[in-house]
Amino acid sequence: MKEMGDAPKESEPVSVYLRFRRVFGDGSTRTADARKRAKKEPGSTIPFGGGRDPEGLGAVVDSLTVKLGWSSPLARSEILASWGEIAGADTADRSAPVGIEDGVLTVKCDSTAWATQLRLMRVQIMNRITARYPDAGIESIRFEGPGAPSWKRGPRSIPGRGPRDTYG
Repeated sequence: MKEMGDAPKESEPVSVYLRFRRVFGDGSTRTADARKRAKKEPGSTIPFGGGRDPEGLGAVVDSLTVKLGWSSPLARSEILASWGEIAGADTADRSAPVGIEDGVLTVKCDSTAWATQLRLMRVQIMNRITARYPDAGIESIRFEGPGAPSWKRGPRSIPGRGPRDTYG
């Protein structure tokens, strides 16, 4: 027999519901801000309404790169990939960008004559880079000629400094 003081035992779903209600609060007693957020803007569910037009993949990728801060590394890699368009086809056959470090683009040239000629064209090349790739952050260009051959090894090597005044 039941005693008068015993309350009927709750079922499991009711107890879970009451527990969630205590933890997360009652939905009907939300704050005014929560009620405002829950309201939908007029026209937001209308087909062909504002913000519902599909976007192209290029626009989505561009907005993603800007949002995640990838625009500078991508612009730098595009400079390295499109060197022929920036410097010209003949110049690109005789030179190649090696890398970018601390805002300095390093270009390796086939000969010292090409390195000298490109040093004279530095301003024009920098103008093209800053116009096409403003996010790259290139501040300067360094043109390097080929390294001097070494006579330190081989059958005819001699001790000493070697011919230092010939290459440079």
